[in-house]
Amino acid sequence: MDITTNAKIRVRLESFNHELLVSSCQKIVKILQNTPLNSIGVVTLPTCKRIYCVLRSPHVDKDSREHFEIRVHKRILEIYYDSEVPIFDILSESDLPAGVFYRICLS
Repeated sequence: MDITTNAKIRVRLESFNHELLVSSCQKIVKILQNTPLNSIGVVTLPTCKRIYCVLRSPHVDKDSREHFEIRVHKRILEIYYDSEVPIFDILSESDLPAGVFYRICLS
């Protein structure tokens, strides 16, 4: 009887640019295609939208305002693998573009 132990790694990716985030997810999936994995899944999280209201003129007109927003796009990659494969080392060495924040969690 062959006993396999499944381990799970979650990679959380965040970026202001959604195209950069999608290309980073595809790059990680392409890197991990060569390793023996049980499964890999990409989960899209809700986009955080922060709106800032700024007065156009600091002294004169309080009714004239400008709105600026920052959107933070997020994805989670769930990777199920056999614990004998060094997935963590492969992920930590992957070269993601600037502007993508990633966090690797072992579960």
